[in-house]
Amino acid sequence: MLNADDAALLEIISLDPQPSSTSTGASYANVAPSCGSDFIDRWREWERTLRLNLARNRALKTKREGAATVEPPVVPADAASVALRAVNMVESPLEAELFLDKARWSAIEFLQGINYFDRNTIFAYLLKLLLLQRRDSFQTETGFSEYKSLYASILGSVQTGTSGAGESK
Repeated sequence: MLNADDAALLEIISLDPQPSSTSTGASYANVAPSCGSDFIDRWREWERTLRLNLARNRALKTKREGAATVEPPVVPADAASVALRAVNMVESPLEAELFLDKARWSAIEFLQGINYFDRNTIFAYLLKLLLLQRRDSFQTETGFSEYKSLYASILGSVQTGTSGAGESK
């Protein structure tokens, strides 16, 4: 039911706000170029704002100087506030991830609008499927074990005076 141009946009829909990440990883310093869909462009900006604010808030919380090299946008404001709330969640990393995915779902529904007979409904549906697929990939036991191991190594480095924070395992 989609025309060829709209069907081609399905290929670029992603949970990642930067469609063309560099070999060194995703860079959110610049806004992704417009793709021809207001819905997709607004989704990318919402997710970019969320990720940049998460990075800044995590750096502030861990007192890492100069960790955030890009000043995060404050608009859309709900993305910035979601990031702050997620970083301040202390229950568990899984609870924070579930909170972020619920906020993403809500943002998708808001951006979709109320016209259920246009291409945005299909685009939103695909993003929701990607969110569900992401959530299905969570492995609670493995994640909790990894979290405990990482937490123990951080405590060990603090007690010995070495800083292993930010190093990959």
